[in-house]
Amino acid sequence: MAESLTTAVEILRKNKLKLTKQRHALLSFLLTNQGHYTDIVAVDAYMRTEFPGMSHNTVYRNLKEFEEVGIVEQNTEQERTRVKYQCDFHHQHHHHFICQNCGKVTELQMCPMDFFTAQLPGYEVTGHSFELYGLCADCKAAGVTEASLVKIKQILTTFLGGS
Repeated sequence: MAESLTTAVEILRKNKLKLTKQRHALLSFLLTNQGHYTDIVAVDAYMRTEFPGMSHNTVYRNLKEFEEVGIVEQNTEQERTRVKYQCDFHHQHHHHFICQNCGKVTELQMCPMDFFTAQLPGYEVTGHSFELYGLCADCKAAGVTEASLVKIKQILTTFLGGS
């Protein structure tokens, strides 16, 4: 964890961004949760608990700056933005498998773009996003099934009023 924090601090300095108490706390929080994406609302709530005078805009601006310099990865699923600490500073272009039960994120070492661009002769691909979803080995071994995930989502949707 200390090495990752050192790398992040070096990246901030290289990009002329100061390491404030708030940014240090934000980095530490993201590092503590680096194996999972965290809902941006939860990050905001944590930071505003730690720093009661901190505005929503400051939290979101810092996360955006962290993303722009490669410290944070962002994911949007079902209109919910989530962030996580960069899992590989040496290979920033990578993809993930995300467990739909526990949220564990596993980095994938291969990019499938060659497969897709071969099917698009004459096209210019300007960007892409690729993630796999399912159950990680631990959740599968624990007996979690896709059917149980569907049932849990239905219960939560009913309980939370459809959102």
